[in-house]
Amino acid sequence: RDIRKNIALLNALIGIWNRNFLGYETLAILPYSQALSRFPAHLQQLDMESNGKRINRRGEAIEYATGPIIWGEPGTNGQHAFYQLIHQSNTIIPVEFIGFRQSQFDSDIDVDGTISQEKLLADLFAQSIALAKGQSSANPNKVFPGNRPSSILIADKLTPSTMGALLAYYENKVAFQGFIWNINSFDQEGVELGKKLAKQLIQHYKASSIDRNYSGEYTDPIG
Repeated sequence: RDIRKNIALLNALIGIWNRNFLGYETLAILPYSQALSRFPAHLQQLDMESNGKRINRRGEAIEYATGPIIWGEPGTNGQHAFYQLIHQSNTIIPVEFIGFRQSQFDSDIDVDGTISQEKLLADLFAQSIALAKGQSSANPNKVFPGNRPSSILIADKLTPSTMGALLAYYENKVAFQGFIWNINSFDQEGVELGKKLAKQLIQHYKASSIDRNYSGEYTDPIG
């Protein structure tokens, strides 16, 4: 098969370019679907817990950056929250838009000749165009520098099958990046350290509780 048609691999390579060659530290995932409101949070776990590493598979320290900081919200929320920073600040944030040609519901509302899903897609495409082209103006407050990186992933409709394809797409992207960075994407030692320290603290609180009960200074109102 032609690897140039493997979109998960292409997205992984774009991510490598943005992270390691251009130095962009974060990646915003912006689905234009309220049903995917928690999808960016899932990708945080998938990507940051997998590829947030500083040791390669041979146990050697690496001198290059790995996994980016993943964050995001549905696009309709983000437009009134953080798009200002993405468009006009000096911090460049790559963006991945996710959209659907059809509504996930069986019917849609027609207002002034277009349905709600078409209006949603118009918002998505407009934001991507604005990021790319920017805007010149005599008023410096209205100048958009443009040349801000973004990509658009479009599917026909959000169905269980489409959701499965989305999950596989991002899982393969993360795995490809792990291969290129030569890291083990499938261990989470940083998480394990936190668990170990938490157990020690729990024992500390347990001992303190025994001391409080023995002295009569504290009694548990529940138990």
